[in-house]
Amino acid sequence: MQEPKDAEARRAVEPVICYPNETLPVPDLELYAKAREGAKKIAEVRVAPREAATFRAEAGQFFRISSIEGPQVGDLNLWNAHDLSERFYSGKSRALHSTHLTEGERMWSSFPYLRPMATITADTLGWYGIDGFGGSVHDVIGTRCDPYTGNLLAGSQYHHCCHSNLTRALADELGVSLEEAEPHVHDVLNVFMCTGFTRDTGQYFMKASPVRPGDYLEFFAEIDLLGALSACPGGDCSAEHSSDTAACHPLLVEVFAPEAGALEGWESPTVNGYDRSHGR
Repeated sequence: MQEPKDAEARRAVEPVICYPNETLPVPDLELYAKAREGAKKIAEVRVAPREAATFRAEAGQFFRISSIEGPQVGDLNLWNAHDLSERFYSGKSRALHSTHLTEGERMWSSFPYLRPMATITADTLGWYGIDGFGGSVHDVIGTRCDPYTGNLLAGSQYHHCCHSNLTRALADELGVSLEEAEPHVHDVLNVFMCTGFTRDTGQYFMKASPVRPGDYLEFFAEIDLLGALSACPGGDCSAEHSSDTAACHPLLVEVFAPEAGALEGWESPTVNGYDRSHGR
């Protein structure tokens, strides 16, 4: 197709940020840090390779996801512990913050709630930034590896991708069937995963994660949470995902409770204030 004469001029138009976020409510990271200093570990869950596990964190508690044995990517789902219809909204979190989340940024919930579910309070991979390929860590652009796409592209029947892992873990947690649990599984925060888009074709890419044992991503629970984390079958995602041959390692989830009174003045965020009239 022939380019129009003003093609370069059209490409040269300056971009405009869709959602300027200067007016977003700012988390009190100093208060959170002080509360974290005296917090005591109250629970931990080890997530086996190519499997998923659930955990719970109450509003005002912290949870940490750690690499413990080798480079490993994890797929994270979050729900309101009392209402699974309120769940992590990766697309809006991306629009409000960035394609990759880090310290001080938040995981926002789905409509009609649209409030902070969790705030990232520590990120040992925060030094990575954006590399020369356009890659960065902890993305909210990938959806999760799943058996449906595998079947579409390769005719496979693979059962230990993150979507299936999360479905099994949620079904076990709730005591329901796989069919009942699956609709609640949603797009993820790709913890430790290094991803971006190719400059020439715009395709989603992954590369070896920079995560190493001892690295972690830590969160402050803004509301009562049910979480599920899958240890991706791609391991560090350096070559492939949905694989039984990639080197995979466990992940650790730890939950910490601050001392009484450590969060004085803090309140769990209320649901979004839109009146839901939708013009009628």
